[in-house]
Order: sequence, then structure tokens, then C-alpha cells
Amino acid sequence: MWNASSMKKIALFAGGALFGSAGIKLLSSKDAKRAYVHCTAAALRAKDSVMKTVTVVQENAEDIVAEAKQINEKRAAEEAAAVVQEEQKAAEAEE
Repeated sequence: MWNASSMKKIALFAGGALFGSAGIKLLSSKDAKRAYVHCTAAALRAKDSVMKTVTVVQENAEDIVAEAKQINEKRAAEEAAAVVQEEQKAAEAEE
């Protein structure tokens, strides 16, 4: 009636139910909750640290972009002045 395979299945089910119940009690204990709180606090501190680093990197990137724009504007103004000088020289040469 009860063969070894069905007994093994019943034993595995009972063991799993017992292990699951013990696991739930263990995971919901005060010590476990305290560990969860400490882990969560550490994760929040790490998040704050990462966000500070990201802010610094963004500020540096903004400074770099602003300086690059200034360099490009200065270069464009110098090129425009050079074109004007060339046009003036060409006009003087034609006279």
C-alpha cells in the first residue's frame, strides 16, 4: 500500500513544512528584525554617500561644460576677428 517512493514524498513534504515553519519563526524573531534594521540603515548610509558623490561629479561636469563653452566662444570670436582682418587687408590691397 505505501511504497518507498510515496513515503519519501510524504517525509520530504513534512520536513519542508517543518523547516518552513522554523524558518518563518527565525526570520520574524526580534534578533532578525534588529539585523534587518541595521542592514537597512547601512544601505541608507551607502545611498547617501553615493548621492553625495553623484552630486560632486555633476557639479564638476557642469563646470567643465561651462569652461568648454567659454573656450569655444573665445575661439569663435578670434576666428571672426581674423576673418574681418583678412577682409580689411583684401579691401586695402584692392585699393
